[in-house]
Amino acid sequence: MNGAFKNELYFPRNRDMIPENPGGSTAGKEPYMNRIVTMVLKNLTIVPGAWFKLCKYAKHTDDYPEIEKYRHIQFILKHAVTGGNVELMVTGQENIPKDGGFMLYANHQGLFDVLAIADTCDRPIGAVLKKELYNIPFLHQIALCTKSFAMDREDVRQSLTVIQNVTAEVRNGRAYLIFPEGTRSRKGNEMLDFHGGSFRCATKSGCPIVPIALVDCFKVLDQPGSKPVSVQIHYLNPITAEEYAGMKPAEVAELVKARIQEKLDECLAEK
Repeated sequence: MNGAFKNELYFPRNRDMIPENPGGSTAGKEPYMNRIVTMVLKNLTIVPGAWFKLCKYAKHTDDYPEIEKYRHIQFILKHAVTGGNVELMVTGQENIPKDGGFMLYANHQGLFDVLAIADTCDRPIGAVLKKELYNIPFLHQIALCTKSFAMDREDVRQSLTVIQNVTAEVRNGRAYLIFPEGTRSRKGNEMLDFHGGSFRCATKSGCPIVPIALVDCFKVLDQPGSKPVSVQIHYLNPITAEEYAGMKPAEVAELVKARIQEKLDECLAEK
């Protein structure tokens, strides 16, 4: 059982430790540094106060309402997006359930993905992150504020516990984001295989699934430079529990991937 579960949740090792970028060079420094510096410099007047407040929320997260913490995160992200010369083109926000628990599943293009989704999803969400990302400053504070979970790719028991915890949270009405590829594709707008184990949270909780198609998100922090860039975030029609009833997690994975691929093909055909 554990062996099968590990295969379903398999995350390729080491590939997310050193950022790469399609069509660009990372020689000498990380590709995301230019844009991050630009984001900070253009927001110097708010950075100290916003960072202090975020750290306060993270340290005493149980003392503050979820929506208050989430709106502060969105405040930071909106300034970072504007300061970083990033244009977000969003569709389908009406597909985000207004109440009850649900799961978001998105294709994984780069380091900016989770920030783009948090900025544009009005409902507070948590996420399942690899432990390497969970410990990065700023992402760590956001993870604490949103009750996100770190998954250890090498520990099957811990991974199973994360899936169980997320399932319980969704049953209690919360929303969570998972990238079912398990790692950035590093192929631009092409996707890797989706891992069926990621969908156990949905199948066990019987919640709606909202697929998300991300287009060109890799251009923000996974390519060098800080020139203006446009990315697309498309919230697709929810897949109800009735639609995937009786399907195995691997079959649900293929269904969600097909929906996202259809949207990617449509967007790329228009470029």
